[in-house]
Amino acid sequence: MNQNKTVPTGASVADFLAGVEPARKAQEAQDLDALFRRATGFEPQMWGDSLVGYGRYHYRYRTGREGDFLATGFSPRKARHSIYIMPGYQDYGALLARLGKHKLGKSCLYVNKLADIDLEVLAELVRAGLRDLDAIWPVQPA
Repeated sequence: MNQNKTVPTGASVADFLAGVEPARKAQEAQDLDALFRRATGFEPQMWGDSLVGYGRYHYRYRTGREGDFLATGFSPRKARHSIYIMPGYQDYGALLARLGKHKLGKSCLYVNKLADIDLEVLAELVRAGLRDLDAIWPVQPA
């Protein structure tokens, strides 16, 4: 059975966030960490080299594939922040309409800079994503 490529690493979240460049992106990564901690109530954990995750869940598909993955989190990429909310954004149109400037992937939200969005709406979105994920697969602290 295939294993997830993105797994918890045990690396220091503080060290990772301290190494983010440029300085504006580093400050925004610290701001996102504070928002996610407040919105989730979970301590962060590094997943792979560049994903900061909050909570985790165990999934099992009908195909028999199963594994663990972060419940929500972000990655401060050079071009833009990638914000991960499982199980995706398909049911969050009203929240997304209030969020501000962003782009969407399947379970990923892309934001160039935090000044482009309403952070309280982002916190609502994080909480909604956790609630909806927990209804499918129970969410636990990392």
